[in-house]
Amino acid sequence: MKKTLAVVLTMGILLAFTGCGKQAETGAAPAKSEGVMTYAEYAAAPLDSEVVVETYVQAKQSWWEDKATIYTQDYDGAYFIYELPCSQDDYNKLVPGTKIKVTGYKSEWSGEVEIIDANFEILGGDTYVAPAQDVTDLLGKDELINKQNQFVSFKGMTVEPSEGADGSQTAFLYKWDGSGAEGDDLYFKVSKDGQTYSFTVESYLCDKDTAVYKAVQALEVGQTVDLEGFLYWYEGVNPHITSVTVK
Repeated sequence: MKKTLAVVLTMGILLAFTGCGKQAETGAAPAKSEGVMTYAEYAAAPLDSEVVVETYVQAKQSWWEDKATIYTQDYDGAYFIYELPCSQDDYNKLVPGTKIKVTGYKSEWSGEVEIIDANFEILGGDTYVAPAQDVTDLLGKDELINKQNQFVSFKGMTVEPSEGADGSQTAFLYKWDGSGAEGDDLYFKVSKDGQTYSFTVESYLCDKDTAVYKAVQALEVGQTVDLEGFLYWYEGVNPHITSVTVK
């Protein structure tokens, strides 16, 4: 679900993604600077409190009216930064792996925990792009929310039918109810161990020209797929998928 109706798309997500997939860097986690929270401290902080984090850009969802919405992660957890005041010049510098310091307020919207009303600075030095963490075994479990906003993978999922606005059965929908058209978000259902989940290709993140968007358009009910994406939350788990591999 979107909270803004107009965006400037990040074309190809800076081309650092292959069909919105990612390359991973590894290394030891650096120490936090003075006054910067660990992820555990951030997670424990109450809503509406001020938070200060050092984190790394993973993907950029949108830039509009000098505000950026970005997915970020460090070695211990992830932070979704919503409408971060940001010039276009600075936005262009926020390539995947870039380290930033963000000061803002911890907030929640329909289950999605995010940082709002923030400011940031770009930090030099180390870079980090998170590898996908396999959370397939956490589907349907309370512990899954502890991975919120992280870059994750789901393995061996089965494509299930969705019902369109006209009552037809299809492998995916444009918008959550099938009322949209090409270019809108894609919604599709997948199952594991008898439980079915709704996943999304967020069109601001991966538009209709990306490999993942086209891959979902080509899905067939009954196929087995591996998926990668960001563990977004909206009234429950609502992953923003960035890569689909048909098995």
